[in-house]
Amino acid sequence: MNVYILTLFPEMFSPVVNTSIVKRAQEQDLVRITTVDLRDFAHDAHKTVDDYPYGGGPGMVLKPEPVFEAVDWVRQDLGREPFVVLLTPQGQTLSSGLAKELAQKPDLVLIAGHYEGFDERIRCLAHMELSIGDYVLTGGELAAMVVLDASIRFIPGVLGDSESALQDSFSDGLLEGPQYTRPAEYRGLKVPEILLTGRHQDISRWRRKESIRRTLLRRPDLLKVADLTFEDRCLLEQVINEEKANKARGDNRGCNQTN
Repeated sequence: MNVYILTLFPEMFSPVVNTSIVKRAQEQDLVRITTVDLRDFAHDAHKTVDDYPYGGGPGMVLKPEPVFEAVDWVRQDLGREPFVVLLTPQGQTLSSGLAKELAQKPDLVLIAGHYEGFDERIRCLAHMELSIGDYVLTGGELAAMVVLDASIRFIPGVLGDSESALQDSFSDGLLEGPQYTRPAEYRGLKVPEILLTGRHQDISRWRRKESIRRTLLRRPDLLKVADLTFEDRCLLEQVINEEKANKARGDNRGCNQTN
């Protein structure tokens, strides 16, 4: 997979692309990441990439020329048409499904805007507009980092455990259930006994049930669209009944043990 990040601040990406999973993916030749400085495509001595908006208004607007020419350069570098994503708070919200979809693109361009916004004509370049949430950032660089990390995880071979991406929160429409490691007891807080039994089928069922429980308690909206099996729905019914009983007892389950 080839990823090109078009930005005014390429130095911001060095810690991200040279760390952890993203670094390992590059070392394994599973992904090639290139940061492209939009100022390299400015034509005046001052490397100007922004200008005042027509009609007036606050702030500066990213000019179209550097962005169009940077995308042209990417096309020439690849010898083919890449899939272009524009990072903007007006785009559709990034999800696990969209990250997985982007991971399947052989050539991906992420355009990180800055300043007050970008010239509307830049939208003509984009196959997709993406947001990472309903809040404002100084620029699109942080959003590009999030998209990059979320997508790369779905490239086959990137994660050490082939099941890791499948078990992450949102990968199947549900939140990930609780995780525990040693010691088995710490400050009176015990690991659920089921996890110590070695009975893998029972453990798998417990994890699925707790995933459903956590989703019900924290993100019930996800259950409306999750692809639940018949067994999942049976587990959901059990969880609902258990939580009703917990509520009746006044058990808020903050640091309490899961069943």
